[in-house]
Amino acid sequence: MKSPLLSLPGAVPAEGRDEGVAAHYGDLFREQRALADGNGFVDLSHRGVVTVTGDDRLSWLHLLLTQHVSDLAPNQATEALILSANGHIEHAMYLVDDGTTVWMHVEPDTQGDLIAYLESMKFFYRVEVADRTGDIAVVHLPAGSIAETPDGAAVRETPQGRDLFLPRAYLEAYAAAHGPAAGILAYEALRVEGHRPRVGFETDHRTIPHELGWIGGAVHLQKGCYRGQETVARVHNLGKPPRRLVFLHLDGSEVHLPGHGTPVRLAADGQEGRQLGFITTSARHHELGPIALALVKRNVAVDAELLAGDTAAAQETVVEP
Repeated sequence: MKSPLLSLPGAVPAEGRDEGVAAHYGDLFREQRALADGNGFVDLSHRGVVTVTGDDRLSWLHLLLTQHVSDLAPNQATEALILSANGHIEHAMYLVDDGTTVWMHVEPDTQGDLIAYLESMKFFYRVEVADRTGDIAVVHLPAGSIAETPDGAAVRETPQGRDLFLPRAYLEAYAAAHGPAAGILAYEALRVEGHRPRVGFETDHRTIPHELGWIGGAVHLQKGCYRGQETVARVHNLGKPPRRLVFLHLDGSEVHLPGHGTPVRLAADGQEGRQLGFITTSARHHELGPIALALVKRNVAVDAELLAGDTAAAQETVVEP
């Protein structure tokens, strides 16, 4: 879905999974600094929006999600996953209940598959699931923002800021009143800095929550059964995940950033060495320079110097080996 804010001055369209919103509005680092200072907003109107209503909405979702939501208080933000039967991550949902409706936003163009799964699990529960992407847009306000929340908008507030669920028809008026706008590249750079994983970037078809540090955040270990729980419990209690997320400081002398999927190897072995992982997301940060997240084998030494393609990389631990 193409955002009307692509008509703002300087807007450069994003590509790939974030197509439909602006990559930036002409000054990537200025936009990052504004967000870091609590100013402006990010247009996330390309993300899918799903609602669940009905008296049984929280108890029903509690049976399906990795998060404990049966007693979720109104306006308390949380995040949750849906796993496959083998414990692999399929969906990540960023949700809040406003007292009558559960609002959630998900990765672009994934809401159809999510809704199909939810509909298949309704049985006799008093719930209604709806795709609201066509009429509701997500806008992100950074932590520290003093911008007012429009009346009637659902709000998901976290330490990183507020996600607003706005009527899509109000998006341009909101931008005019609460700019400056920051592009998705600025938002992603701060996400990488914060070590926050994203489905489709930090995940592949076999990723389990332990590898990305989602245990305790999106996965509650003290709740009842859900699909994939056996894998979660087994790895948590008896073993270690096969891979782990790391944060990389990349060599700033390189002009290009290693893209998603770029092989990661030991620097000592050179570019012909055995692949130990891959870049998941890379970004240019206004203070840290080029940075990245990567998924590597668990037994890679935490102090090992790495190569991302042909770019030298020093790692910081996100998930303990």
